[in-house]
Amino acid sequence: MPKSREGAVNAMTKSELILRLSQLNPHLYQRDIERLVSTIFDEIAEALARGDRVELRGFGAFSVKRRDARTGRNPRTGESVQVTRKYIPFFKTGKQLRERLNTQ
Repeated sequence: MPKSREGAVNAMTKSELILRLSQLNPHLYQRDIERLVSTIFDEIAEALARGDRVELRGFGAFSVKRRDARTGRNPRTGESVQVTRKYIPFFKTGKQLRERLNTQ
């Protein structure tokens, strides 16, 4: 997450995103913006669940990476624990987004 100039981490929630979009688009109903944002997020999640890659040009690409099964350690007891194979979402930023973040 980007840090403010004071060093504190700023985060935008889904509801704050919807509010911001409704402020920028006063001609649209907030409920329609909420439905649109939810639909976009749901479609990205469904595509990832199918194992597909979602690429948003200039912004970045969402994909799924596989983590193989391994032996881990319980941090409290130090006991060995088997960790099963799992899939994790991965996001790689696009060139335009990286440039925008690094020109401030």
